Amino acid sequence: MTAPAPAPTLSAPTLSQTVARFAVEAAAGQVPEAVRASVRQRILDVLGLCVAGRALDTSAAALAFVAEQGGTGRAHVVGDPNPVPAALAAFANGVLAHSLDYDDTHLPSVLHPSASVVPAALAAAEDNDASGDLLIAAIAAGLEVCVRIGMAGYVPESGNSVFFEHGQHATSICGAVGSAVAAALLGGADEAEVAHAIGIVASLSSGIIEANRTGGTVKRLHCGWAAQAGVSAARLVRHGFTGPPTVFEGRFGFFQAFLHGEYRPEAITDGLGTDWEVPRIFFKPYPANHFTHTIVDAAAELRRQGLAPAEVESLEIGVPAPVVRTVGEPIEKKRTPSTPYEAQFSGPYAAVVGLFGGGGLGAALADYAPAHLADPARQELMRRTTVVADEECTSIYPHQFPAVIRARSTDGREWTAKALVNRGGVDNPLTDEEIARKFTDNAGPVLGDTTAQRVVAAVAGLGTTTEVGELLALTARQNDSTEETE
Repeated sequence: MTAPAPAPTLSAPTLSQTVARFAVEAAAGQVPEAVRASVRQRILDVLGLCVAGRALDTSAAALAFVAEQGGTGRAHVVGDPNPVPAALAAFANGVLAHSLDYDDTHLPSVLHPSASVVPAALAAAEDNDASGDLLIAAIAAGLEVCVRIGMAGYVPESGNSVFFEHGQHATSICGAVGSAVAAALLGGADEAEVAHAIGIVASLSSGIIEANRTGGTVKRLHCGWAAQAGVSAARLVRHGFTGPPTVFEGRFGFFQAFLHGEYRPEAITDGLGTDWEVPRIFFKPYPANHFTHTIVDAAAELRRQGLAPAEVESLEIGVPAPVVRTVGEPIEKKRTPSTPYEAQFSGPYAAVVGLFGGGGLGAALADYAPAHLADPARQELMRRTTVVADEECTSIYPHQFPAVIRARSTDGREWTAKALVNRGGVDNPLTDEEIARKFTDNAGPVLGDTTAQRVVAAVAGLGTTTEVGELLALTARQNDSTEETE
């Protein structure tokens, strides 16, 4: 392989060079134990999502696409015993991880980091026969870079993301960068090579979020493309390709191209390596767009107060102003979701789940099944529901995705419930047991309870007793009647 050309000498390190130095230092062992523990939780979470996500038609399509490509098998798709090329394994697992809208979220950048970075890292780890210890460090670095790049596009004064204002999906755009960092580290890259991988992957980053508003399943591909781009960029560096050292801040760089030059470099560099964002990434307790979670919680509180769905005359959901367009517009479509995917982005349907009562940790995959969408009682409740901007919620966003629901019952009474803090974040965290419960709820029906528990134990052993290949081999097992007697 041809060694990459050295970067031009500059008076001070560029942003990509600064990020690369941080990443290499993290891979050398400078990752705090609390961050490593958080990474293990995220690996477990992603594996469960990948197992459960295989049931979707779009997942079958993505896996068929991978099978058509051919190539030398180097890594595994979660749930498959036969290896495929590493970049394609990253693609498939990224699609699976993001397709249920059940993957974690960083705030206030409002992006989903683990669904691209973890699949990219798993594929690169297998491809390079990397240790479980390096896998954890590489994921930590990739996640940290991903969310800090996203934060650079967050404007505190407006409380919103410039990425989103431009119709761009920060999840896949920033996720590609984080994936490249993780994949490069797992290939043994030095600082210059990590910087080159960033410089290359910036040209591969993409994602448009119109499907959130009016439909289409393309968003399910976004984390797959990001993970694939990251693995590919790291490989291309090893073959001699290079990227510009000023890829972020340059006149024609990443932030000019995506954000028209409106960005905050200090969000990337301040506290890098000492003040970690990874443990602050929110886990999702419910399988739906994260904006809808507090709607579920507020509606569940109304149910606990004694309000029954059949007694609702009208229901008003108050959310942050920037959230209305995602969960409440166009309102006619949000009141009549025709697929589980549309229901995951519907404020009215989230209220239905909370008022009728959901499974799992409060809302489960089964609560978004087509049979529930066709239920006349649920459809009638959605027709009585509106979504509006709420001043209190707007003042809190995007540090949380709060909701307040005001209802009038048929007997004339007024009801109010607020959920101002999301479950799954540092202010209302999920316990280790709840994260394991989420995994077993997702993976148990496919793998069986015994194998699911073995996966939980194997993830806990990453970096000590478990290597990546044996972990992924466990996910390829299928539930059968002999499992419990082994």
